Amino acid sequence: MTITPIQRFWSLLKPYKFELRQIYAYAIFIGLVNLTLPLGIQAIVNYLQTGEITSGWLVLVGFVLIGIAITGILRVLQLRVVENIQQDLFARSGFEFAYRIPRIKFLELDKIHAPELVNRFFDTLTIQKGLPKVLIDFSLAAFQIVFGLVLLSIYSPYFIILAFVLVFVLWLIIRITGPDGLTTSLKESKYKYQLAHWLEEVARVNRSFKVNTDSNLHLTKTDDIVLNYITSRESHFQVLIGQFKYFIGFRVLLAASLLLLGGYLVFNERMNIGQFVAAEIIIILVISSVEKIITLLDTIYDVLTALEKIGYVTDLKLDSHGGTAQITSPGGISVKADGITFSFPDDLQPVFENLSFEIPKSSRVMLTGASGTGKTVLLRILAGIHKVDDGVLYFNGLPFDNYERQQLHKNIGVAFPTNQLFEGTFRENITMGRDISDRSISEIMDLLQLNKYFIHRPQGLNGIVDSGGRTLPRSMIQKLLIARIIINNPKLLIMEDPLQFIDNEEKKRIIDYLTDSQRPWTLIVVSDFDYWKEKTSQTIDLGKT
Repeated sequence: MTITPIQRFWSLLKPYKFELRQIYAYAIFIGLVNLTLPLGIQAIVNYLQTGEITSGWLVLVGFVLIGIAITGILRVLQLRVVENIQQDLFARSGFEFAYRIPRIKFLELDKIHAPELVNRFFDTLTIQKGLPKVLIDFSLAAFQIVFGLVLLSIYSPYFIILAFVLVFVLWLIIRITGPDGLTTSLKESKYKYQLAHWLEEVARVNRSFKVNTDSNLHLTKTDDIVLNYITSRESHFQVLIGQFKYFIGFRVLLAASLLLLGGYLVFNERMNIGQFVAAEIIIILVISSVEKIITLLDTIYDVLTALEKIGYVTDLKLDSHGGTAQITSPGGISVKADGITFSFPDDLQPVFENLSFEIPKSSRVMLTGASGTGKTVLLRILAGIHKVDDGVLYFNGLPFDNYERQQLHKNIGVAFPTNQLFEGTFRENITMGRDISDRSISEIMDLLQLNKYFIHRPQGLNGIVDSGGRTLPRSMIQKLLIARIIINNPKLLIMEDPLQFIDNEEKKRIIDYLTDSQRPWTLIVVSDFDYWKEKTSQTIDLGKT
């Protein structure tokens, strides 16, 4: 079901019902107090017409000043409530992204570039900046228009008819022009993100553009995207200009109607001068409120567009939690595939079809087969990244879907050739937040001969790894990733070319450790290094299954 930006806006505000009641209560009081000022001024003018300074006149002046002070205090209280909402929104949005991104279904991420999704987090700041204007300024302007027209109707029943006509015209303008403004705003935002993504791509492969200095491809593509953005931005601006023209006409109609009607009532002695002055002040307040609504429309479009962009992330499907079964038996995990089939959504041919095999507990298995036979895909299925289309995958005799995913993943160690180092300390990159003793870390460091590296670093394991380990040797990166997956003694190791950049003698030593019978895990590996074949007890050739 498609969710509209308006629905997303109401969903955003749903957790803040109490705060919204406070904001609107303050707005109503501010609106009422603002409208008592014209009444006070009306009474002051009537006193001045007597030509005498009386205590009543001073009291009225005092009441007007108190009213101004009260509106200021109420505005401060409104700002405090909105600030609380802004802070909470930022925290909620940050945790929402952090929670969802690792759990988005892999097939969903295949359609998009995952880092590009994170750019959408900055729309949280757009919402933060726009929300005070929407909740405070817009609501206050709307209340002042309503209360102002109600107060004018007290002076004469003619104002009641005029109020209904003017409110209807205002609603009609917003109703007709609003959808076009939102559509053009969304289109403009699309190219904004496209440009940010392209600039990130240029930064990611900057060496390629640096050595190809005779190429202007990065500038040409930037020019195309910028042109599309400016075209869309101009379309959005034209909508805003059109709305502004309508509202200028509405303001002129509003001012003319109220002033002419007020003047007519004075000439016919249905209003005195004091009432006319008060009515003029109310008219100015109403016109000012209408103008405020005009200027706020662009902010409203920005907030709705930001919600739509963030909603794209929150709408992506997450991995299911699976069942309730847990891995409790000691030793490795046995794996059995019974006629499993898998294909990508847009592929005509399945990657493999009706595949069956059995891997006993604590086996050492090597997957082989020509390129394109599905070795990497099968590893991802075993790791729980992809889900089979047909057939059943068993772990320890139970269907894979019966297991609780989070507990199952604690028992699986996965190493893929893609670089998975993040910006943080070496310790954080190895432990991934798990409670690992210093002794266990030291043992793994000795095994992988990483102590030789850290002994020369002042901060040791607490030193910082930059994003992707850009300054580290590739062999060092692979050792850190191996340390990460074996440090908590998983029951199933799934590895693809895990030692590709490590020298042969050290490869053999690590392979000996990983395949040693004392290690209780089940090991499944894909690699071109022949020594793996000597140390594994089972080979599954996907080209022959």
